[in-house]
Amino acid sequence: MGVEVKKQERENSQGLIRRFTKRIQRSGILLRARKSRFYKRQKSKDMKRRAALRRGKLKAEYEKLEKLGLSKK
Repeated sequence: MGVEVKKQERENSQGLIRRFTKRIQRSGILLRARKSRFYKRQKSKDMKRRAALRRGKLKAEYEKLEKLGLSKK
């Protein structure tokens, strides 16, 4: 599914590059490449649960230290 651009008669290299970049943008190849570059896998149910438990534990610990006046700010 590549994009092919051939040099036209009396066309300089800059014009060729300009036509090529426009074709790439219109085809959506660049958009798909950018989306797949930053793809993040979905976390499993167990991993989400563990992360939530860890956040809760850290929050409780922070609140405890805050009440004691020992928190770092």
